[in-house]
Amino acid sequence: MEKRIQTPLTDEVIQDLRAGDKVLITGYIYTARDAAHKRMVEALQRGEPLPIDVKGQVIYYVGPTPPKPGQVIGSAGPTTSIRMDKYVEDLLKLGLKGMIGKGYRSPQVRELLKKYKAVYFAAVGGVAVLLSKCIKSSEVVAYEDLGTEAIRRLYVEDFPVIVANDIYGGDVFEEGRRRFARIDL
Repeated sequence: MEKRIQTPLTDEVIQDLRAGDKVLITGYIYTARDAAHKRMVEALQRGEPLPIDVKGQVIYYVGPTPPKPGQVIGSAGPTTSIRMDKYVEDLLKLGLKGMIGKGYRSPQVRELLKKYKAVYFAAVGGVAVLLSKCIKSSEVVAYEDLGTEAIRRLYVEDFPVIVANDIYGGDVFEEGRRRFARIDL
């Protein structure tokens, strides 16, 4: 089932999403990878505010390549999400509602998604150029010195993702393993 959602995300939108749902996201999302997450959590530990308000927002784990002339953004494929797992709870506590990346999440993060009512979306790796066509604007909003890992504010239209982990404990990766474990070869 394909669903269209708009950012910022609300609890009502999150409650309607189930693992395996195909989703098209329209609105503003933020980018952040390892270095930006580390800086944000260190700022919180010092009692400082974040450079962006994450309440209701979605963070896309991506470090886009520089755009070629006439492009809004370069190649913008997802990075491996599990590397951000140690930073997730601090952001969820502040109201982060969604994350986009590739690969599975730890059992701890799956529990945190239930606790804080947030979802993890998987974007398909290997189609970075196609995903970048859904990005209509891009501006660096924090940590410019990090280059491709700076935090960017993207405006996306019909950005395709799959709900990988929902607030009900659904996990598209576990369900896939169970389904294929029954195949006799």
